[in-house]
Amino acid sequence: MAVSALARPRRRRPDPFGYDPAFHRRVRPYAEFLYRRYWRVQVDGLNHVPGSGPALIVGNHSGGIPFDASMIATAVDLDHPQHRLVRFLYDRFVADMPYVGPAYNRLGAVPASYLTAYRVLQTGALVGIFPEGVAGVAKGVGQRYRLQRFHTGFIRLSLTLQVPIVPVAVVGAEEIYPVIGKWTQLGPLKEMLNVPYIPITPLFPLFGLLGVVPLPTKWHIRFGEPIRLYLDPKLRAARRQTATRLAEQVRRRIQAMVHEMLAARESLF
Repeated sequence: MAVSALARPRRRRPDPFGYDPAFHRRVRPYAEFLYRRYWRVQVDGLNHVPGSGPALIVGNHSGGIPFDASMIATAVDLDHPQHRLVRFLYDRFVADMPYVGPAYNRLGAVPASYLTAYRVLQTGALVGIFPEGVAGVAKGVGQRYRLQRFHTGFIRLSLTLQVPIVPVAVVGAEEIYPVIGKWTQLGPLKEMLNVPYIPITPLFPLFGLLGVVPLPTKWHIRFGEPIRLYLDPKLRAARRQTATRLAEQVRRRIQAMVHEMLAARESLF
């Protein structure tokens, strides 16, 4: 007896950006171990992340090797009432790194570009952005928790698509790989790894692969109240100078959140 078309289970359409839910499920236990056991992440303000619809999750970048995106995404995935996926933008050079770019795509991340972020937001997704870019993770120990200049693309996205900006501050990630220098003379490694530099920490490369293990610092992630710039009609057609000023306002708000959390921190570990 033939099975009618209506009775057949519908196949899930492949994600146009490469997200693989089955791969995400396999990786989730490892992310949860880091989140709950290794870095013991304390999270405040998850109620500020919308339960549906598009939004920009905008935060400070840190860590030498940036685990901050994975922990922010894991917080929303595990502890938000709607268990939403945060689709972080990653730097273009990462896309060509062996295995890394495809793995990021399968976990829901997408290569950083204005057009790609625009398209992802149009699907109703949460998009994560670190407006400091590489400068955020390249800070030395003397600059830790000092936010670098913000690029303005996220301001234009928010105003054009009328989506809220949810500021997020992360404390604890700066110390997992204390960067005391950068090795830029990579020679053949540059083409092999496709990275702009290799961070030098107190443990790497002195202790070899053991030095790559991140330190088990105590993390604190705070989501702030959404910023809805598009509610002001005068800002919807913001010029470049206006976008720069608005990005600086968001940067200062996140910097203030970071300072508050540092002041309340009792111990690094």
